[in-house]
Parts: sequence; structure tokens; C-alpha cells
Amino acid sequence: MKRFYKDASVQPTKGGYRVLLDGSPIRTQMGRQQIVPTETLADALAAEWAEQGEEIDPRKFLFRDHADFAIDIVGQHRDETIAKLLAFAETDTLCYRADPDEPLYRRQKEDWEPLLCHLEDKHGVAFQRISGVMHRPQPPETIATLKSHLEQLDDFALAGMTALASLSASLAIALLSDDEAVNDPMLLWRDANLEEEWQADQWGREEEAEKRRRKKGDEFSAAHTFMLLAKS
Repeated sequence: MKRFYKDASVQPTKGGYRVLLDGSPIRTQMGRQQIVPTETLADALAAEWAEQGEEIDPRKFLFRDHADFAIDIVGQHRDETIAKLLAFAETDTLCYRADPDEPLYRRQKEDWEPLLCHLEDKHGVAFQRISGVMHRPQPPETIATLKSHLEQLDDFALAGMTALASLSASLAIALLSDDEAVNDPMLLWRDANLEEEWQADQWGREEEAEKRRRKKGDEFSAAHTFMLLAKS
């Protein structure tokens, strides 16, 4: 699609801020008003439009897609969104580990245990650690407490959480990424990919796999930045 506007600007409006293209407000991909909670997020959205060239490249709309998801999907289906997030807790990457006699298990325990312990202390929950691939459900009280926490988040935070949990296969990683005690969210991305990194170190790195991992890492970083912009 060719660029059809000259200027992108931000305007305060009821309920937040919106982006204008040549003075006309943007709508989401499903036709709803695209109103976001903070001016900093609106500025970032406007920048995405302003930085487009003569041809619009949808791949450059990193934040727009998250904002539209928050409005079009989360805002209309909060209960379903929270249920999908809780499903990641039931099969959380940080909880499923190698057999205790394997070297990978020691590495997982060293890197993952402090993260899980911090999350448990913060939310007053207990996660089940599982060795092997056989599924074991998390304690019902843990799921209930996490559900209560997620229900307190706004649509934009839940949208960011959904992207982070999907990329990392871990609700724990998504929750930790919104924790002030975590200084570098990309270290969480490294932790989420610990097993893949371990295998690559043991057997060598394959170019296409590395490229896919870098792309997902960029998406993880963008989702985390979106969450920060939506609450700053």
C-alpha cells in the first residue's frame, strides 16, 4: 500500500490519546477507535506512521499491532485472554526440567530457580517443578492467585503479557518482565531459551534457527517496550 498521508500527530481525547493522520483519527484493524492510555505510547505509534516510506511496510508496525490486539481482542474477550494466559502457567517452561542426573538440569536449576522463587515470594504462590515431559497440573490455589492478579491488569498490560507468554511459552517469564526487580528483560528471553541455547552449544548452531531466535527476541523486546510505554 502506498503512503496516503503526510503527517502523523498525537491528540489527547476522552479516555487517553490517539494518533491522527493528516488530522484524521486512526482506527484499529477491526474498525474501533484506537485510543491508548498514555501519551508516550501514542507518540511511539505516531512515530511508526511517520517513519514509513512511500510504501507502507506492515512489518514496521511493532506497537500498532499490540495496541490493536489490546482493543480488538483483549477488550472484547478479557476472560478468554486471561484463561489463555493461565494455560501457559500449567505448562510453564520454567517448571519443566530435565532429569536430575543430567547436566542440563543443574543449569536449569541454577538459572530458573531464583526467578521462580522470586515470583513465588512476590505473589504468595507455589509452583510445581516437574522433571521430564509428563504433565502435572499446578496447584489450584496458585492458578487462582495468578488469575486474581491478571484480572487487575488493564487491557494493554494483558496484551503485552499475551505476546511475552506466547513467545517464551511461560507465564512466569511474562510476569517477571513486568517486575521492577528485573533490570534487563532480554536476560529473561535468554532464560526462556535456555534449553535451545544448551543444545546449540552442545551440537552446534544452525543459521536459520539462529535467525528465527533473533527475530523472536526482537518481538519479545518490542512487546516488553509496549508494556512499559502503556503504563508510563
